[in-house]
Amino acid sequence: MTTGKFGVSRRGMILGGAAIGLSPAFLPHRLLAQDAPIKVAGIYTVPVEQQWVSRIHKAAEAAVAAGAVEYTFTENVANTDYPRVMREYAESGVQLIVGEIFGAEAEAREVCAEYPGVAFLMGSSFMPDAAANPNLSVFDNYIQDASYLTGIIAGAMTTSGNIGMVGGFPIPEVNRLMNAFMAGVRETRADATFQVSFIGSWFDPPKAKETAFAMIEAGADMLYAERFGVSDAAKEKGVLAIGNVIDTQADYPETVVASALWHFEPTFDAAVAAVKAGSFAAENYGTYSYMKAGGCSLAPLGTFEGKVPAAAMALVAERQAGIMDGSFTVTVDDAEPKSS
Repeated sequence: MTTGKFGVSRRGMILGGAAIGLSPAFLPHRLLAQDAPIKVAGIYTVPVEQQWVSRIHKAAEAAVAAGAVEYTFTENVANTDYPRVMREYAESGVQLIVGEIFGAEAEAREVCAEYPGVAFLMGSSFMPDAAANPNLSVFDNYIQDASYLTGIIAGAMTTSGNIGMVGGFPIPEVNRLMNAFMAGVRETRADATFQVSFIGSWFDPPKAKETAFAMIEAGADMLYAERFGVSDAAKEKGVLAIGNVIDTQADYPETVVASALWHFEPTFDAAVAAVKAGSFAAENYGTYSYMKAGGCSLAPLGTFEGKVPAAAMALVAERQAGIMDGSFTVTVDDAEPKSS
Protein backbone atom coordinates (compact mmCIF):
# COMPACT_ATOMS: atom_id res chain seq x y z
CA MET A 1 0.00 0.00 0.00
CA THR A 2 1.09 3.62 -0.43
CA THR A 3 0.40 6.73 1.60
CA GLY A 4 0.33 10.43 0.94
CA LYS A 5 -0.16 13.67 2.83
CA PHE A 6 -1.24 17.20 1.98
CA GLY A 7 -0.47 20.37 3.94
CA VAL A 8 -2.97 23.04 4.92
CA SER A 9 -3.25 26.42 3.17
CA ARG A 10 -3.67 29.73 4.98
CA ARG A 11 -6.83 30.62 3.14
CA GLY A 12 -10.08 30.91 5.07
CA MET A 13 -12.34 27.96 5.60
CA ILE A 14 -14.99 27.50 2.93
CA LEU A 15 -17.56 24.83 3.61
CA GLY A 16 -20.52 23.78 1.48
CA GLY A 17 -23.44 21.91 3.02
CA ALA A 18 -24.83 21.99 6.51
CA ALA A 19 -24.18 19.84 9.54
CA ILE A 20 -26.66 17.03 9.89
CA GLY A 21 -27.89 15.02 12.81
CA LEU A 22 -28.15 15.89 16.50
CA SER A 23 -25.18 16.41 18.78
CA PRO A 24 -24.46 12.96 20.23
CA ALA A 25 -23.24 12.62 23.78
CA PHE A 26 -20.53 10.11 22.89
CA LEU A 27 -18.37 12.64 21.06
CA PRO A 28 -15.32 13.76 23.10
CA HIS A 29 -14.01 17.31 23.30
CA ARG A 30 -11.69 16.89 20.30
CA LEU A 31 -14.71 16.70 17.99
CA LEU A 32 -16.44 19.77 19.34
CA ALA A 33 -16.74 22.95 17.28
CA GLN A 34 -13.34 24.48 16.61
CA ASP A 35 -11.66 26.95 14.29
CA ALA A 36 -8.58 24.86 13.60
CA PRO A 37 -8.59 22.46 10.64
CA ILE A 38 -9.76 18.99 11.59
CA LYS A 39 -7.60 15.96 10.91
CA VAL A 40 -8.96 13.72 8.17
CA ALA A 41 -7.64 10.39 6.89
CA GLY A 42 -8.65 8.61 3.71
CA ILE A 43 -8.38 4.82 3.33
CA TYR A 44 -8.78 3.50 -0.20
CA THR A 45 -8.61 -0.02 -1.63
CA VAL A 46 -7.52 1.24 -5.05
CA PRO A 47 -5.23 3.99 -6.37
CA VAL A 48 -6.53 7.53 -5.89
CA GLU A 49 -6.56 7.85 -9.69
CA GLN A 50 -9.40 5.31 -9.89
CA GLN A 51 -12.68 6.96 -10.91
CA TRP A 52 -14.77 6.53 -7.77
CA VAL A 53 -12.03 7.17 -5.22
CA SER A 54 -10.65 10.10 -7.18
CA ARG A 55 -13.80 12.07 -6.43
CA ILE A 56 -13.37 11.61 -2.67
CA HIS A 57 -9.69 12.51 -2.95
CA LYS A 58 -10.48 15.61 -5.00
CA ALA A 59 -13.03 16.83 -2.45
CA ALA A 60 -10.55 16.31 0.39
CA GLU A 61 -7.87 18.26 -1.47
CA ALA A 62 -10.33 21.10 -2.02
CA ALA A 63 -11.02 21.20 1.73
CA VAL A 64 -7.27 21.30 2.36
CA ALA A 65 -6.92 24.26 -0.01
CA ALA A 66 -9.77 25.99 1.83
CA GLY A 67 -7.99 25.56 5.16
CA ALA A 68 -10.77 23.36 6.55
CA VAL A 69 -8.84 20.11 7.04
CA GLU A 70 -5.48 18.43 7.30
CA TYR A 71 -5.56 15.33 5.12
CA THR A 72 -3.54 12.17 4.89
CA PHE A 73 -4.42 9.03 2.97
CA THR A 74 -3.46 5.44 2.31
CA GLU A 75 -4.28 3.80 -1.03
CA ASN A 76 -4.18 0.22 -2.34
CA VAL A 77 -5.32 -1.24 0.99
CA ALA A 78 -6.48 -4.86 0.75
CA ASN A 79 -9.88 -5.58 2.25
CA THR A 80 -8.23 -7.98 4.70
CA ASP A 81 -5.92 -5.19 5.87
CA TYR A 82 -8.57 -2.48 6.00
CA PRO A 83 -9.50 -2.84 9.72
CA ARG A 84 -5.85 -2.59 10.77
CA VAL A 85 -5.36 0.66 8.84
CA MET A 86 -8.58 2.04 10.33
CA ARG A 87 -7.29 1.31 13.82
CA GLU A 88 -3.91 2.90 13.12
CA TYR A 89 -5.52 6.14 11.97
CA ALA A 90 -8.01 6.12 14.86
CA GLU A 91 -5.15 5.69 17.34
CA SER A 92 -3.19 8.52 15.71
CA GLY A 93 -5.71 11.19 16.69
CA VAL A 94 -7.50 11.57 13.37
CA GLN A 95 -10.97 13.06 13.86
CA LEU A 96 -12.67 11.96 10.62
CA ILE A 97 -11.90 8.84 8.59
CA VAL A 98 -13.33 8.54 5.09
CA GLY A 99 -13.15 5.56 2.76
CA GLU A 100 -15.06 2.57 1.37
CA ILE A 101 -15.93 -0.60 3.26
CA PHE A 102 -17.88 -2.52 0.60
CA GLY A 103 -15.55 -5.51 0.93
CA ALA A 104 -15.08 -5.38 4.72
CA GLU A 105 -18.45 -4.33 6.13
CA ALA A 106 -18.63 -6.45 9.28
CA GLU A 107 -15.01 -5.97 10.34
CA ALA A 108 -15.04 -2.24 9.62
CA ARG A 109 -18.18 -1.69 11.68
CA GLU A 110 -16.53 -3.49 14.58
CA VAL A 111 -13.62 -1.05 14.39
CA CYS A 112 -16.01 1.92 14.38
CA ALA A 113 -17.55 0.60 17.59
CA GLU A 114 -14.10 0.41 19.18
CA TYR A 115 -13.45 4.13 18.57
CA PRO A 116 -16.63 6.05 19.44
CA GLY A 117 -14.69 9.30 19.57
CA VAL A 118 -13.75 9.14 15.88
CA ALA A 119 -16.17 10.06 13.11
CA PHE A 120 -16.32 7.59 10.20
CA LEU A 121 -17.75 8.45 6.77
CA MET A 122 -17.68 5.30 4.69
CA GLY A 123 -18.90 4.19 1.30
CA SER A 124 -21.21 1.28 1.98
CA SER A 125 -23.97 -0.80 0.41
CA PHE A 126 -25.82 -0.79 3.73
CA MET A 127 -27.57 1.87 5.77
CA PRO A 128 -26.21 3.32 9.03
CA ASP A 129 -27.02 1.62 12.34
CA ALA A 130 -27.23 4.31 15.01
CA ALA A 131 -27.60 1.79 17.82
CA ALA A 132 -24.48 -0.19 16.98
CA ASN A 133 -22.38 2.57 15.37
CA PRO A 134 -23.56 6.08 16.29
CA ASN A 135 -20.28 7.45 14.85
CA LEU A 136 -20.57 5.79 11.41
CA SER A 137 -22.25 7.60 8.53
CA VAL A 138 -22.47 6.01 5.10
CA PHE A 139 -22.57 7.28 1.55
CA ASP A 140 -22.65 5.99 -1.99
CA ASN A 141 -22.56 7.59 -5.41
CA TYR A 142 -26.25 8.09 -6.02
CA ILE A 143 -25.69 9.76 -9.39
CA GLN A 144 -28.57 8.02 -11.12
CA ASP A 145 -29.96 11.43 -12.13
CA ALA A 146 -26.96 12.24 -14.31
CA SER A 147 -26.64 8.64 -15.53
CA TYR A 148 -30.23 8.76 -16.76
CA LEU A 149 -29.52 11.92 -18.76
CA THR A 150 -26.48 10.33 -20.41
CA GLY A 151 -28.72 7.44 -21.41
CA ILE A 152 -31.04 9.80 -23.27
CA ILE A 153 -28.03 11.04 -25.25
CA ALA A 154 -26.69 7.53 -25.87
CA GLY A 155 -30.03 6.36 -27.21
CA ALA A 156 -30.06 9.22 -29.68
CA MET A 157 -26.48 8.61 -30.83
CA THR A 158 -26.42 4.84 -31.34
CA THR A 159 -26.97 3.68 -34.90
CA SER A 160 -27.37 -0.03 -34.32
CA GLY A 161 -29.26 0.23 -31.04
CA ASN A 162 -26.81 -2.33 -29.64
CA ILE A 163 -25.17 -0.96 -26.48
CA GLY A 164 -22.39 -2.62 -24.48
CA MET A 165 -22.10 -2.03 -20.73
CA VAL A 166 -19.00 -2.97 -18.72
CA GLY A 167 -19.15 -2.74 -14.92
CA GLY A 168 -16.92 -3.69 -12.02
CA PHE A 169 -19.18 -5.72 -9.73
CA PRO A 170 -23.00 -6.08 -9.74
CA ILE A 171 -23.48 -4.26 -6.43
CA PRO A 172 -26.03 -1.52 -5.72
CA GLU A 173 -23.74 1.44 -6.43
CA VAL A 174 -23.02 0.08 -9.91
CA ASN A 175 -26.42 -1.43 -10.63
CA ARG A 176 -28.39 1.74 -9.98
CA LEU A 177 -26.29 3.74 -12.42
CA MET A 178 -26.54 1.12 -15.15
CA ASN A 179 -30.30 0.77 -14.69
CA ALA A 180 -30.79 4.55 -14.79
CA PHE A 181 -28.66 4.75 -17.94
CA MET A 182 -30.70 2.00 -19.59
CA ALA A 183 -33.95 3.75 -18.67
CA GLY A 184 -32.64 6.93 -20.27
CA VAL A 185 -31.63 5.08 -23.43
CA ARG A 186 -35.17 3.73 -23.81
CA GLU A 187 -36.49 7.30 -23.85
CA THR A 188 -34.87 7.90 -27.23
CA ARG A 189 -34.30 4.35 -28.48
CA ALA A 190 -37.14 2.12 -27.27
CA ASP A 191 -35.87 -0.91 -29.18
CA ALA A 192 -32.31 -0.75 -27.83
CA THR A 193 -30.60 -3.96 -26.75
CA PHE A 194 -27.92 -4.23 -24.07
CA GLN A 195 -24.88 -6.43 -23.55
CA VAL A 196 -24.09 -6.32 -19.80
CA SER A 197 -20.92 -7.73 -18.27
CA PHE A 198 -19.01 -7.33 -14.98
CA ILE A 199 -15.25 -7.83 -14.83
CA GLY A 200 -14.99 -8.69 -11.11
CA SER A 201 -12.55 -5.87 -10.35
CA TRP A 202 -12.60 -2.18 -9.51
CA PHE A 203 -9.38 -1.48 -11.34
CA ASP A 204 -8.40 -3.74 -14.23
CA PRO A 205 -8.34 -1.61 -17.41
CA PRO A 206 -6.95 -4.42 -19.62
CA LYS A 207 -9.77 -6.77 -18.65
CA ALA A 208 -12.39 -4.04 -19.12
CA LYS A 209 -10.91 -3.26 -22.52
CA GLU A 210 -11.00 -6.89 -23.67
CA THR A 211 -14.59 -7.22 -22.47
CA ALA A 212 -15.52 -4.11 -24.46
CA PHE A 213 -13.78 -5.46 -27.57
CA ALA A 214 -15.96 -8.57 -27.37
CA MET A 215 -19.09 -6.43 -27.17
CA ILE A 216 -18.04 -4.42 -30.21
CA GLU A 217 -17.45 -7.66 -32.09
CA ALA A 218 -21.01 -8.61 -31.13
CA GLY A 219 -22.40 -5.45 -32.71
CA ALA A 220 -22.23 -2.72 -30.06
CA ASP A 221 -21.62 0.76 -31.46
CA MET A 222 -22.07 2.53 -28.10
CA LEU A 223 -20.36 1.56 -24.83
CA TYR A 224 -21.16 2.47 -21.24
CA ALA A 225 -17.75 2.92 -19.60
CA GLU A 226 -18.36 2.23 -15.92
CA ARG A 227 -14.72 1.11 -15.67
CA PHE A 228 -11.41 2.41 -17.01
CA GLY A 229 -10.35 0.66 -20.22
CA VAL A 230 -13.73 0.67 -21.96
CA SER A 231 -13.23 4.04 -23.64
CA ASP A 232 -9.85 2.86 -24.89
CA ALA A 233 -11.54 -0.02 -26.67
CA ALA A 234 -14.17 2.32 -28.11
CA LYS A 235 -11.49 4.69 -29.37
CA GLU A 236 -9.51 1.92 -31.04
CA LYS A 237 -12.57 0.49 -32.78
CA GLY A 238 -14.14 3.80 -33.74
CA VAL A 239 -17.34 3.49 -31.69
CA LEU A 240 -18.81 5.87 -29.11
CA ALA A 241 -18.77 5.75 -25.33
CA ILE A 242 -20.49 7.26 -22.31
CA GLY A 243 -18.35 8.11 -19.29
CA ASN A 244 -19.05 7.59 -15.62
CA VAL A 245 -18.10 9.54 -12.46
CA ILE A 246 -15.33 11.62 -14.09
CA ASP A 247 -15.08 13.66 -17.29
CA THR A 248 -12.76 12.03 -19.82
CA GLN A 249 -13.97 13.92 -22.89
CA ALA A 250 -10.66 15.75 -23.27
CA ASP A 251 -8.83 12.41 -23.32
CA TYR A 252 -11.24 10.86 -25.83
CA PRO A 253 -12.54 13.82 -27.85
CA GLU A 254 -13.88 11.71 -30.71
CA THR A 255 -15.19 8.93 -28.49
CA VAL A 256 -16.80 10.04 -25.22
CA VAL A 257 -20.09 11.75 -26.03
CA ALA A 258 -21.24 12.51 -22.49
CA SER A 259 -20.45 11.63 -18.89
CA ALA A 260 -22.30 11.52 -15.58
CA LEU A 261 -20.12 13.34 -13.05
CA TRP A 262 -20.01 12.68 -9.32
CA HIS A 263 -19.24 15.66 -7.10
CA PHE A 264 -18.24 14.48 -3.62
CA GLU A 265 -17.73 17.97 -2.24
CA PRO A 266 -21.29 18.34 -0.82
CA THR A 267 -20.90 15.02 1.02
CA PHE A 268 -17.42 15.73 2.34
CA ASP A 269 -18.15 19.30 3.34
CA ALA A 270 -21.29 18.30 5.22
CA ALA A 271 -19.34 15.73 7.23
CA VAL A 272 -16.56 18.18 8.04
CA ALA A 273 -19.11 20.77 9.14
CA ALA A 274 -20.82 18.20 11.38
CA VAL A 275 -17.53 17.19 13.01
CA LYS A 276 -16.60 20.82 13.60
CA ALA A 277 -20.01 21.50 15.13
CA GLY A 278 -19.85 18.40 17.34
CA SER A 279 -23.00 17.08 15.68
CA PHE A 280 -21.66 14.16 13.63
CA ALA A 281 -24.01 11.18 13.96
CA ALA A 282 -25.04 8.03 12.11
CA GLU A 283 -26.66 9.36 8.94
CA ASN A 284 -27.14 8.38 5.31
CA TYR A 285 -25.09 10.89 3.34
CA GLY A 286 -26.12 9.32 0.05
CA THR A 287 -28.62 12.07 -0.69
CA TYR A 288 -25.78 14.56 -1.07
CA SER A 289 -24.95 12.81 -4.36
CA TYR A 290 -28.33 13.64 -5.89
CA MET A 291 -28.38 16.26 -8.65
CA LYS A 292 -30.65 18.51 -6.60
CA ALA A 293 -28.00 18.61 -3.86
CA GLY A 294 -25.20 19.42 -6.31
CA GLY A 295 -23.74 15.94 -6.01
CA CYS A 296 -23.87 15.03 -9.70
CA SER A 297 -24.16 16.67 -13.08
CA LEU A 298 -24.00 16.06 -16.81
CA ALA A 299 -20.54 16.87 -18.11
CA PRO A 300 -20.14 19.40 -20.94
CA LEU A 301 -20.39 17.68 -24.31
CA GLY A 302 -17.15 19.23 -25.53
CA THR A 303 -16.45 18.18 -29.10
CA PHE A 304 -19.92 16.62 -29.34
CA GLU A 305 -21.65 19.93 -28.68
CA GLY A 306 -24.13 20.41 -31.51
CA LYS A 307 -23.75 16.81 -32.71
CA VAL A 308 -26.40 15.27 -30.47
CA PRO A 309 -29.88 15.53 -32.02
CA ALA A 310 -31.70 18.66 -30.88
CA ALA A 311 -34.76 16.68 -29.81
CA ALA A 312 -32.65 14.58 -27.46
CA MET A 313 -31.02 17.63 -25.91
CA ALA A 314 -34.42 19.25 -25.48
CA LEU A 315 -35.56 16.14 -23.59
CA VAL A 316 -32.39 16.24 -21.47
CA ALA A 317 -33.14 19.85 -20.54
CA GLU A 318 -36.76 19.00 -19.74
CA ARG A 319 -35.87 16.03 -17.57
CA GLN A 320 -33.08 17.91 -15.79
CA ALA A 321 -35.45 20.75 -14.94
CA GLY A 322 -37.91 18.20 -13.59
CA ILE A 323 -35.23 16.55 -11.48
CA MET A 324 -34.23 19.90 -10.00
CA ASP A 325 -37.76 21.05 -9.18
CA GLY A 326 -38.90 17.64 -7.97
CA SER A 327 -41.50 17.03 -10.69
CA PHE A 328 -39.50 14.15 -12.19
CA THR A 329 -37.77 11.40 -10.24
CA VAL A 330 -35.23 8.95 -11.60
CA THR A 331 -35.91 5.52 -10.12
CA VAL A 332 -33.22 4.10 -7.85
CA ASP A 333 -33.05 0.50 -9.02
CA ASP A 334 -30.36 -1.53 -7.29
CA ALA A 335 -31.23 -4.84 -8.98
CA GLU A 336 -28.53 -6.41 -11.11
CA PRO A 337 -29.02 -5.34 -14.75
CA LYS A 338 -29.20 -8.09 -17.33
CA SER A 339 -28.41 -8.31 -21.02
CA SER A 340 -31.52 -7.88 -23.11
